[in-house]
Amino acid sequence: MRIWFKIFQDNHLLRDTVITDDSDETRTHKIFQALDKVCYDFDLSKPIWLNATVAEFKRHDKARFYQDNFVEQIDFDFLEIDVIEE
Repeated sequence: MRIWFKIFQDNHLLRDTVITDDSDETRTHKIFQALDKVCYDFDLSKPIWLNATVAEFKRHDKARFYQDNFVEQIDFDFLEIDVIEE
């Protein structure tokens, strides 16, 4: 599985990375572990999966985490997660 994480500010890509996970974990565990790793690498607090975020991810294998998803203040518009290969 490959998951692409992108940080956007004013419709400009500020930072991105791709996490590859070939383990035997479940899909959900892979996504949560990748998100944990990216938050550590980007020095971010872990976002909260709101119902709207979960629904968007289920529909499109893509979701955006806005300020409402974070407890701490963020200095960008959103963090996007996108499953690019399963």
